[in-house]
Amino acid sequence: MIRFEHFGYQYPGAARPILRDISLQLPEGDFVLVAGPSGAGKSTFLRSLNGLVPHFYGGKVSGGVRVAGRNPVEQSPRGMSDLVGMVFQDPESGFVVDVVEDELAFALENWALPQDVMRKRVEEALDQLRIAHLRDRPVSSLSGGEKQRVAIASALTLHPQILVLDEPTSQLDPQAAEEVLLALRQLNEDLGITIILSEHRLERVVQYADWLLYWPGDGATPLLGTPDEILPQVPLTPPLITLGKALDWRPLPLTIKAGRRFARQLAPVLQPPPETTSPQSNGVVPAILIENLWHNYANGVEALRGLSLRVRPGEFLALMGRNGSGKSTLLKHLVGLLQPAQGGVKVLGKDAARTPTEELAASIAYVPQNPDRILFAESVAGELAFSRKAHALPADDAADLALLARLGIAHLADRHPSDLSVGERQRLALAAVLITDPPAILLDEPTRGIDYEQKHRLAALLRELRDAGKTVVMATHDVELAAAAADRVVLLAQGQIVVDGPARRVMSESLVFASQVNKLFRDPRLLTPDDVLAAMPEPELAS
Repeated sequence: MIRFEHFGYQYPGAARPILRDISLQLPEGDFVLVAGPSGAGKSTFLRSLNGLVPHFYGGKVSGGVRVAGRNPVEQSPRGMSDLVGMVFQDPESGFVVDVVEDELAFALENWALPQDVMRKRVEEALDQLRIAHLRDRPVSSLSGGEKQRVAIASALTLHPQILVLDEPTSQLDPQAAEEVLLALRQLNEDLGITIILSEHRLERVVQYADWLLYWPGDGATPLLGTPDEILPQVPLTPPLITLGKALDWRPLPLTIKAGRRFARQLAPVLQPPPETTSPQSNGVVPAILIENLWHNYANGVEALRGLSLRVRPGEFLALMGRNGSGKSTLLKHLVGLLQPAQGGVKVLGKDAARTPTEELAASIAYVPQNPDRILFAESVAGELAFSRKAHALPADDAADLALLARLGIAHLADRHPSDLSVGERQRLALAAVLITDPPAILLDEPTRGIDYEQKHRLAALLRELRDAGKTVVMATHDVELAAAAADRVVLLAQGQIVVDGPARRVMSESLVFASQVNKLFRDPRLLTPDDVLAAMPEPELAS
């Protein structure tokens, strides 16, 4: 159904092609998972399926591509829209109107379909994604998972044969992600729609895939095969697969169910260290003090309801919870971007509601969910220079390059930020705020668009900052990052704290927010593959 023949593409102004001599075929009616390192070309590949590459971005194309007999380069996105439905990483970027039912009808109106056909297709799409109860809701009032399903439903109204999705779960909590993926599997199995989905968090989706298309990056030829064929060959794998490869489990388990057989055999010989208790905060002046915090948005939604929280200096706190639970709202209060309806917030001894934001920014690093909001310069290196100048710091090109190297983006120093992938821009934004060596660091979904290797680098860097006495507060849906790095987890629901405790205890008592390794062994001392490998008994010395 999809055929690439020696296909290549180079962005305008780029020194080399992002796609080189790609030749592959994808079958009709299957579920294809696209994976690989950040910046390898996955999103570019997806956008070549409907002609966005090159029609929207410009650049040079070589070779050929056919999708169900059509040439996207000739047809343009308009000519492919009835064949290929596209859902972007940020669903809001594709919304045009603010009422769910009107959003679903928008594409149909552009095709000037008869009124009765439009009504029928809208009803079908609402039912297929189980969002009929949302038809009259403003899109802006929906949760992240609901917006993602509306975006998919909108793409389905034109009855595409292929549905292309670029990291559709990157901003979703585990439960919402599962709901979206189950809906996609049903569309694939019941309607025969070909699903082509790019994702970094393979643990969420690999069990649904018929095929895995892996992009090694650096212009290397992509690998195509079944997940059990490809995953043993590649370095970026979910925790379960990583552990299975390290312990030579065969056949390599792709699901928790398949892995439990190995875990049951291994558990009796493991020697994990005893659980450690968190340091007491009695008598310690908190780095962050929140007392009875309430916040109401203009639409009447109570985002925070009487929330109180203390975070001590040198603590790594993960804020978790479903989409809409109040995590981002809480972070915005810590940097003075929102004013409380009631209660108070003190950060590093300063009243966040009364201290000018620029004064808070001098000692508090904040990276929002959308990194583009704090990127201003014409190059990656320029962003760090801009940050130094804004904070009256002397230039230090060597230190800037070293920090970029820590985050895996030093090779992009001369690139324009808009030319980077989402994950690369996320790391650039973090570098831009860390350059001031702030005592407090606030991160909102820092692993969006980041592969496993870069996630490990980020976790190591954040642990180093914590060990140096920095206070780190991270709002995240990334269970594996929280398991690997956080000291403490606060679970929010409807603007209130429902659980607050050590990461190992909180993340081992949850059906939704437990890590893969913890689901495998069900032991609070084991959250990551490194925990299991460290608990392996020492091999007996030969006599």
